[in-house]
Amino acid sequence: MANISQSTQKLIKSYQFWHQSLQRKEGETTLHVDEVASRVAAFYEKIRGVIDWREEHLIRKTAIERILKRRLFLAEDSKDIASPFLLELIRGGHFPNDSTPEPKVEEVQRIIDKFSFILKNFPELSQKEKLQLADFFLGIAACEVEECLSPPLRERALIDYMTEIIEGRIEIKEGALTIGGVRLEERNTQIYIAVQRALYKFDNILIAFHLLERRFPQWSKVSIVELQEIIKNIFGIWQEIEQSLRHPLAEKFYKIAENYDTAYLILGDIISENSLTAQDIISNPESLEILIRGVYQKRLRKSREKVRRAALYSTISIFITKMLLALTAEAGFERVIAGGINYLTLGLNISIPPILMGLLIISIRPPSKENLQRVTIEVMKIVYEREKKDTYKIKPYLKRGFLMTVFLLIFYSLSFIISFGIIIWGLLKLKFNTLSIIIFLVFLSLILFAGTRIRQRAKELEIGEEKESILSFIFDFLTLPIVRVGKWLSSQWERYNVLVVVFNLLIELPFQFFTEFLEQLRYFWKEKKEEIH
Repeated sequence: MANISQSTQKLIKSYQFWHQSLQRKEGETTLHVDEVASRVAAFYEKIRGVIDWREEHLIRKTAIERILKRRLFLAEDSKDIASPFLLELIRGGHFPNDSTPEPKVEEVQRIIDKFSFILKNFPELSQKEKLQLADFFLGIAACEVEECLSPPLRERALIDYMTEIIEGRIEIKEGALTIGGVRLEERNTQIYIAVQRALYKFDNILIAFHLLERRFPQWSKVSIVELQEIIKNIFGIWQEIEQSLRHPLAEKFYKIAENYDTAYLILGDIISENSLTAQDIISNPESLEILIRGVYQKRLRKSREKVRRAALYSTISIFITKMLLALTAEAGFERVIAGGINYLTLGLNISIPPILMGLLIISIRPPSKENLQRVTIEVMKIVYEREKKDTYKIKPYLKRGFLMTVFLLIFYSLSFIISFGIIIWGLLKLKFNTLSIIIFLVFLSLILFAGTRIRQRAKELEIGEEKESILSFIFDFLTLPIVRVGKWLSSQWERYNVLVVVFNLLIELPFQFFTEFLEQLRYFWKEKKEEIH
């Protein structure tokens, strides 16, 4: 029997508490929606989820934010919108029917009231700053609503566990920052952010919500008086959070967390599946090793399924939301200017980027056989008490002289010219016109960026840094400029997505009215049937 570390024992108790929280209270009344209306609404949400594709763990939060924004925009007063808001979420399949306790309506209404108060009481700021803050805090509101309705007890416990262990192991070498250094609080904040990004791939707004809670521990129960004091410095608080998210060493911290997160995910799965007997199982290294192998294989299978699903849905999403309009414009342009549609260029514009996505996914290699052994060793290291602990070093960025910096910038610019130059040359040989070339490059950049992110997600079970070959260097040299352009285009599309606004007004509003009418009609029909006896 081995000695389990105190941190691991605390983690096991947290998971046991989570397991107990799943037990439904007797006599508890829950929110109910009509099954027929729910199937109709859920079908729409699935289509909407493909069109407005996000990573799977962000789909529900994205839907909450979208629905909340719409209801706040249409409501004259934010009072009493929690009930229809929650019913819409349940109808859409984001929460199971008959599982949300009725008292949650009051809790969600308090959250909505809190953020409505913040939005109405911004200090004197420019219109641009007010819009930035409004968008930020509506995103924070969506995060808080989601965690209110589905408390992430396991996720929070594992984040705290990994953060605590890494805090004791990270060592920042002198010179990591050119000016000053890294304060202890700043260092721990960066570890906390990196762990969330590595473990669960949280986006910036969800991490910002957790940072806000960390700064104001009573945030969920904050009083109006306290809120008024917070609002006075609301812009400064937002800027501090944004600075933390964009810290110069953020990628260094993330790299370390990403290299070792697999061991924590595997341990979390083991305790989750055996929460009541975890203490006894983990205290026996041989039993633990057997479970590690089983859980590792399950995660590997799920990872492959998620990669295939993400590749399919992201490709469909990019095509429908971004490229369909562009291709329609291209066909119209060619019909008017060229006197007819060039079906070859149109077909290549449609087919090549998805084929490239398929090749990127097919080329993903499974983790090596040695990786399982490394995972097993890392799990053992964090679970049991050890006198000697590993250290993870944050090394400073290399200092470069002026001439070297200029040379590298020229080389980087050259990679852009070569990458896009080769593609444009090939497209011109295929008789692409200017608009067709632009559309092809946009579609290619977006697909390559999405594919690169999916490939990175596929490596979530690998421990240690990947060895690079000459071929991988050449591939990066040619594709990195295109991926960077795709990342920029994707961020700009999210900021100025007019199509989504039009979709919400012309399709979503009438559809939600229809589903609510259908539900009320069904209840009315049931009442009339009950009168027949």
